[in-house]
Formats: sequence, C-alpha cells, structure tokens
Amino acid sequence: MHPLRASLHDELHARPSLYFDGPAHVYHFALLDDGQSLEAIVRRLDELADNPGRGVLRHGLLRIAGCAFKWERHSEFLSLTWVVPLAADGTRWAEVPQPLRGLLDAHRELIIDALVILVENQQDAAQAPAGYGFKDPAGSHIGGGDATVWGDFRLSAQGYNRLLLVNRGLNAYRLGRMVRRLVEIETYRMLACLGLPTAQELGNTLQELDRELIRLAERNAEADNDQAKALLDGLTALSARLMRCSATSRPRFSATAAYAQIVFERIAELRESHVGEHQRLGIFLERRFKPSVRYCAATEQRLDRLAHGIANLGELLQAKAQVEVEEQNSKILESLNARTHTQLKIQKAVEGFSLIAISYYLIGLLKMTLEGLGALGSPLSGKVLFALLAPLFLLTLLLLARRLKQAARH
Repeated sequence: MHPLRASLHDELHARPSLYFDGPAHVYHFALLDDGQSLEAIVRRLDELADNPGRGVLRHGLLRIAGCAFKWERHSEFLSLTWVVPLAADGTRWAEVPQPLRGLLDAHRELIIDALVILVENQQDAAQAPAGYGFKDPAGSHIGGGDATVWGDFRLSAQGYNRLLLVNRGLNAYRLGRMVRRLVEIETYRMLACLGLPTAQELGNTLQELDRELIRLAERNAEADNDQAKALLDGLTALSARLMRCSATSRPRFSATAAYAQIVFERIAELRESHVGEHQRLGIFLERRFKPSVRYCAATEQRLDRLAHGIANLGELLQAKAQVEVEEQNSKILESLNARTHTQLKIQKAVEGFSLIAISYYLIGLLKMTLEGLGALGSPLSGKVLFALLAPLFLLTLLLLARRLKQAARH
C-alpha cells in the first residue's frame, strides 16, 4: 500500500458533523491564528474534556460538561462548536456556559466569528420570529421544507450573531448537517470579509500608482533618447511598489474568493423556499455580501491591469532604445562605408603610383641593359634591342597591374 493511502482516504472523515436531537443551543466560534495561541487553546480543551486524549492533528470530537464539542484546525483559524441542550427554564438566548466561556474570554481578541443557533422543535417554537428579539428578520424554509431558519444578522450586546432554527422534520443526522451549513456560511462569510479592509487600504495606493504610470507614459511620448534612463528608473521604482502591494494583498484576495465560493455553495445546499412575505436568508446574504467580494475582485483586477500597463510601457521603452541602437548602427555602417570608399580611392591612387614607379624603374633597367649590351659589342643595334625587349616590358606591366587588381579585389 502507498504510505499516503490511509491518510488520504481518511480525509473523507476529517470534518464530521455533530449529530443531535431536541432543542439545543449551538455555540460556534472561529478564532484567527496569531501564530502561538491556537495550539494552547486545543491543549486546554483537551484538559477540560470529559474524554481527554481523543483529539487528532486537525480536528477533535470531545465532550465538555457532558455536551458534544468539536474543534477543527484550519489553515488560518480554529473553529469551535458546542451543542448544549436547552435549559429546563427554556431560556432562549443563554450565555455561553462555563468552562468554555472562561477560555474564550482569555482570547477574545482572536474571535472573528461568534454565532449562537437556537434549535427548537416546531411545537415549542413561538409563532412569530419577533418573539425571539429579531428586528426585520430574514427567513427561509430549508431542507425541502423540513426546517425553518430565521435571523436578522444584528450583533447582540455580547457581540454574537443569532439564528433560530425551527425543526419541522429533520432527524439527528440531517439536523447536524444543516447546522453545519449554517455555521460554515457565517464563518466563511466573516473570513471572506477580511479582504475588504485590505482592498480599501490599497485603493488610494493604486490611484497614486495609476497617476504615476500616466505621468511616465506622457514623459515617454515627449522625451528624447537622452531621458530614457530616467524614465527606466522611474518605471523600475513603480514596478517595485506594485510588486510589494501585490505580494501583500494577493494571498488575502485569493482567500476571499475561496471563502466566498464556499459561502455561495452552502447557501445553495440549504434548498431555500419563501416563508410568507419575508426575504429569504440566502438572498439577504448574497445581496449584502457580494459587493464586498466583488470589491476585492475588482481591486485584484486593478493590480493586474496596472501590472500590464507597466509591462507595456517597459516594452515601449525597450522598443525606443532598440530603434536608437539601430540608428546608431546605421550611422556607424554609413561611416564605415564612406571610409571604405576613401580607402579604395587611396588604394587605386597607390596602385597608379606603384605602376608609374615600376615603369620608371623598368625603363631605367631597360636603358641600362641596352647600354650594357652596346658596350659589350652586341651585333644588334640599340633600336633593334629595344624593339625586342619592349613587348616583354609591356607584358610585365600588364601582369603587375592584373596582380594589383586581384589583391585589391580580395
């Protein structure tokens, strides 16, 4: 067996739901990772559990104060879910019981999501959601009409979001899965919204970078070749600033897109239908939540467009420099061509002078030869000797001229 077979197969069971019956409070919290506290929280939960030592690396199913408890470790947060049966006095929005309340109070600055879901049976539920303190609530029949969920998405005095789930026909397994969808919608919605402050802070910086890119583009259109280095330096500095912005914001924007997709998928899994004239829960969430997601996506697209603009301007500068180099090469070639023509003219003049000099020396040599032959008592006269030696003289000059032309041609 492959060494990873067991661990990869067990991923099917890595995120179990809590299955329960009857009226209950479901307390759900998500705590952001600060690099040091989450491991300590998990260890403390194991100490508080009635069945310590049952936790695994990424999740754990425990019982705290006799009630089912689940923790899950994610890439950047820790989720805690505690199902506490409804108290005998019927208190609808009870505080988080001890000992979990004390643990959370020690780490309140890490809590990004705090949700309380009141689960009631249909026969015990109030007739109107206003009886639970909701103001202008949104509501939906979910699970094919087997449950109804209400919420106004207003934070309580303790900072909790509250949902009411009226069970009309869900068994323990379906109820646990339905509650899980609701807590995931709320948790991932809050985590997705973490990208909104980043996008808002980045907006002013991107406007400044846009203006700087426009200035550089205008300077590039008007500047001569002598200013190319200054333009390149400005473009390099602009690119470095954009890369810093992109490196710090893109991970957050990617997480926002991934979390938002989970939210929309979980809303679709609720299988909502209308409750009277009330707005559906999913519609309310999508209308209020989508603008934040779209704003983050638009900011990421601005980063891409700005990077593309910087790259285009860099290509223009490179093309401009290439044209300048080609013009310089053309001038150098013209100079070399003119110099070559001058050298050829000089060479031709030197060849002519060389022929004249050689002719002069040959004539002198011929004269001395004729005089020498006459002094030796040659039977031939000087004219006859000249007539005999003249063709040889001319042939020598022709061969010499031909040799010089061949050398010049090479």
